Amino acid sequence: MYLKLLFAAATVAMFLPNTAGADGFGFMTPSGNIYCNGMVSGGGSISCVIVNRSGTPPMPRPASCSGVWGHEFDLDGTGSARLTCGERPETVDYSDIAQYGLSADFGSITCKSEKTGLTCRNKSGHGFFLSRRKQSVF
Repeated sequence: MYLKLLFAAATVAMFLPNTAGADGFGFMTPSGNIYCNGMVSGGGSISCVIVNRSGTPPMPRPASCSGVWGHEFDLDGTGSARLTCGERPETVDYSDIAQYGLSADFGSITCKSEKTGLTCRNKSGHGFFLSRRKQSVF
């Protein structure tokens, strides 16, 4: 589903579904290195992938993970952020770009795109920060 980028102020933006009743969204950062998908209903959920990263993942790889670790981060409207064991991430080409300096609310989750990286946080204060050089879960 596609999103419209509406500017509420100089540094604030909201991503909204462009069709009544639409719930899903997808966007990427201007670098194209981070992209996210999610849902707004039920308090919101978001899954973000960092394609190229360096450093040690912020959480140890579980024994059950035989796939790629440290690239996909998930967050719901409440509760802690999680890393997901998955496939090698690929670059996407989304038309919705979260320009640097802009914030958006997705249910109970707020994400902010900055030159230093992408931060997503839920109302409980849990979330993640993603940049090429550093990834963290809080």
